[in-house]
Amino acid sequence: MSTIYRRELKSYFDSMIGYLIIAFLVFFLGIYFFAYNLSGGYPYFSAALSGMTVMMLIAIPILTMRSFSEERKNKTDQLLFTSPVSIWGIVWGKYLSMVTVFAIPTALFCICPLIIQANGTAYLAADYGSLLAFFLMGCVFIAVGMWISSLTESLVTAAVGTFGCLLLLLLWPSLVGFLPESAFGSLVGFWVIWSMAVFAFYRITESQAAASALEAAGTVMLVLLYLWNRNMFEHALVHALEAVAVEEVFERFVLEQTFDLGGLLFYLSLIGLFLFLTCQSLERRRWS
Repeated sequence: MSTIYRRELKSYFDSMIGYLIIAFLVFFLGIYFFAYNLSGGYPYFSAALSGMTVMMLIAIPILTMRSFSEERKNKTDQLLFTSPVSIWGIVWGKYLSMVTVFAIPTALFCICPLIIQANGTAYLAADYGSLLAFFLMGCVFIAVGMWISSLTESLVTAAVGTFGCLLLLLLWPSLVGFLPESAFGSLVGFWVIWSMAVFAFYRITESQAAASALEAAGTVMLVLLYLWNRNMFEHALVHALEAVAVEEVFERFVLEQTFDLGGLLFYLSLIGLFLFLTCQSLERRRWS
């Protein structure tokens, strides 16, 4: 894994992509920092960080698009698959190299709260908590981008697909508001989500019997719960999907100045999920 990590990290700086990503994020953070904190006099650095979520829609796809797509396009992925490194080692090595690139500008951001403190009142605990949430949210976005990159050999498709997924994650709270809140609408929504999960299980395992059994069991369970207590489905779909909004965790740090440990664990769970999906995507290609 360490060999993959060093090779990938070196490639980001040999190709200038690493320098460009760092310069891009630091440049726009400087603009937000000057506008909100230095010029506007707002004491919380988290206000400047909140504007950077939009910038990550550009930076993260560029950072992650080549992680596996380039290997697949150049047919060098076969060399990786036949190397003594496990699939998990390959995924972790590439992922940690991208996290390292993203961690460099994040570390530079840590200077800003100290600048605020040197010129007035600062809230260091709240600001550094927001920085931690910002960094982990970026790590989630990197995991999503790496998974998308593992699905295609086109760099453009990987970048556009990652941009679309990240945009969906950021707009998630607004989109959830358009979902039905009735009991029957929630039932249908939960069934669709379950069916999508079963389909993903089928694509990973290619076991039609197990997928059919899961689909039938889930459908029967949902119908029985609906018949037993219809009221429990009222607004249930909206509330359930609102609970998995990625940006909401970061906003709790920014707007409420609270340390949301559960939200950080949620970020770590998402990272693990998308790394697992990436491994499964590579395993399928390895044996195809």
